[in-house]
Amino acid sequence: MTLDASQTTSLPYRIRVAVPVPLYDSFDYALTAEQYAIAQIGARVAVPFGRQKLVGIIVEKLAPDSALNPNFQIKFIHALLDQQPILEPIVLSLLTWAAQYYQFPIGEVMHSALPSLLRQGKPYDLLARVWRLLDLDAEAQLKRSEKQQQAYKILKLHPQGTAETILNLSGIDNNVLKALAKKGIARCDLETQDFRPEPVQLAQMPLTANADQKHAIQQILKALQRYQGFLLDGLTGSGKTEVYLQVMHQVLKQGKQVLVLVPEIGLTPQTISRFQSRFHGHIALLHSGLTENKRLQAWQAAQTGKASIILGTRSAILAPMANLGLIILDEEHDLSYKQQEGFRYHARDVALYRAALLRCPIILGSATPSIESYHLVAQAKLSCLQLNQRAGIASMPKMHVIDLTVARKQHGLSEQLLTEMRKRLAENEQVLLFLNRRGYAPVLLCENCAWQAQCPHCDANLTLHVQPYQHLHCHHCGTIQSMPQHCPKCQHQPLKPIGLGTAKIENVLQTLFSDVPIIRVDRDSTSKVGSWHKIHEQIHKSEASILLGTQMLAKGHHFPYVTLVAILDIDAGLLSVDFRAPERTAQLIIQVAGRSGRGEKKGEVYLQTYRPDHPLFQTLLKHDYRCFAQETLAQRQLAQLPPFRYAILLRAESRHQDYNQQFLSQMRDLLLQQAEENLITVWGPIPAAMERKAGRFQAHMVLLSHDRPRLHFYVRQWWPQLLKAKTADLRISIDVDPQELS
Repeated sequence: MTLDASQTTSLPYRIRVAVPVPLYDSFDYALTAEQYAIAQIGARVAVPFGRQKLVGIIVEKLAPDSALNPNFQIKFIHALLDQQPILEPIVLSLLTWAAQYYQFPIGEVMHSALPSLLRQGKPYDLLARVWRLLDLDAEAQLKRSEKQQQAYKILKLHPQGTAETILNLSGIDNNVLKALAKKGIARCDLETQDFRPEPVQLAQMPLTANADQKHAIQQILKALQRYQGFLLDGLTGSGKTEVYLQVMHQVLKQGKQVLVLVPEIGLTPQTISRFQSRFHGHIALLHSGLTENKRLQAWQAAQTGKASIILGTRSAILAPMANLGLIILDEEHDLSYKQQEGFRYHARDVALYRAALLRCPIILGSATPSIESYHLVAQAKLSCLQLNQRAGIASMPKMHVIDLTVARKQHGLSEQLLTEMRKRLAENEQVLLFLNRRGYAPVLLCENCAWQAQCPHCDANLTLHVQPYQHLHCHHCGTIQSMPQHCPKCQHQPLKPIGLGTAKIENVLQTLFSDVPIIRVDRDSTSKVGSWHKIHEQIHKSEASILLGTQMLAKGHHFPYVTLVAILDIDAGLLSVDFRAPERTAQLIIQVAGRSGRGEKKGEVYLQTYRPDHPLFQTLLKHDYRCFAQETLAQRQLAQLPPFRYAILLRAESRHQDYNQQFLSQMRDLLLQQAEENLITVWGPIPAAMERKAGRFQAHMVLLSHDRPRLHFYVRQWWPQLLKAKTADLRISIDVDPQELS
């Protein structure tokens, strides 16, 4: 029901609701006296919006004498969906700040903090699947299946039953449980969930900390009752995880929760294994690879306090938690922490703000900290704790540069590298080859007329893939084409694949090392549910094998049997126009190199390059990333680039590039008229590095200022004007503190 102005003047009961629509306001709704009495700030409510029925979050209960918003007609709500708040005040404050800081609609920001089922208006209380044994003497029946034996032993430890999600976290998949049920050994019951917090017990004694680790642990423990940001700057393999675990133990003993963020889903099996071996307690896993039901159950475990440890990727920083006492951001430098579409937040910066709201410590850990984090240390906003030696008896690997301009090669692999690989494999060790390019070949070329297979919708080449069949694939817009039999321009055949992708190198390795397992890790090989978990298990077997992969292999993994690492093609990172490219390249080299020699045997690293004299390599050969970072900070300061100036990136895309640039130019002039003189510097508008993508042209404009509050103040006034002025064909987005300018 809609009420006009004459009716609403006498209407005392109203609430303000954040609704998931691309508008920057929250909206007033009417409700009955009985509903008003039980309505809770932070609870969900079903409301009408135009012709839609949407689920919003109550952000305010309006006093009976509060003023009405004359721009909107008041409608009655459909229903209150929760009796209790599902977002506590701290999280509401965090999301409100994030919406304002990143210039994004508040309703959509709040929806991003909810699991999908709650966004749809489903009831909060879902039944949990609980497994229990029916036969306590069935072990003899399971001799043929190691997985079923493992599941049986876990279930035997929990005679009252255990949740399916906990079994899954222990590496038991549902097919194993169903097999036990089919044999009459176990059964599954649907039960009301118990959200009472579970006590945490130490399952394994801590390792002996070295001097650097002890100092770091002591400094962090001094800050447990207040806000303090720490940058844990430790060499690869220096034992950052042990520092996390020992600090976590003290926080958990106080009955508080710990949130641990990792950049990729692929890191969760390794991390959760470390946590489970150290602590007996409820661990909730939050990432996009979960089913909707499991994600909701994990979210509820965090929100109610049932889970003491919450392990998740980027979006977990937005989830509510009952009693959060410590935040850990592992691999804090990683670009994956920055959301690149829609609500473009940076999990690192949101985590720092959340820790400040909670007055709890936060640890940012990395072997290659971001330049921004080093700058925060220089400003005394973060305390730097250094780990300068590898844990245990492991030593740093020796690095070598192979000059590809003179080296003899076989299919992109130098003879020197192949010789070293054969030595390591003969000693039953593992070799890791890094190539940040999936597919078979990045270019399909006609040798007669130089025609190249290009995407019809993007300014990019189509990549040749040979699995599951030969086809061309655009990694930018997703276009797939069949493999041409001849050149469409001159009819010449055959066409020649140029360059190397992981699939092509895999074929080469299978020929050169036919008796050695080749384990490929990229987005193609890990696309199936559970595939990464199986690959992870295979890698951790102590036997000769070759690991081949993209950045998924570079991010914090502990591979104890890898003694030789080779980076096959690092030169592309030296050619980018983005000022952050050297930083990304340096981080990648150090991170990939750090996978070598983490066990008892010494490791070595080989860099294949056509630019062996590049200054970046000379610095990193000494494993001196910190020296590189300080040089980079000095260069950024001279050029007045971030973090010495604050940036906001505007992206415009339409079917016509002229219109993009004309519109952005008009909006630039409007902003400069409204802002204080010389406060804001504007770069552009200019075409994007990839000007055409998915059939639409893109242009960029960057706003820079030394004064972040004033920059945000003027952009906040200007952005709604820009949205009103654009036409339907034009898409625009705003990226505060952009991490990529492409």
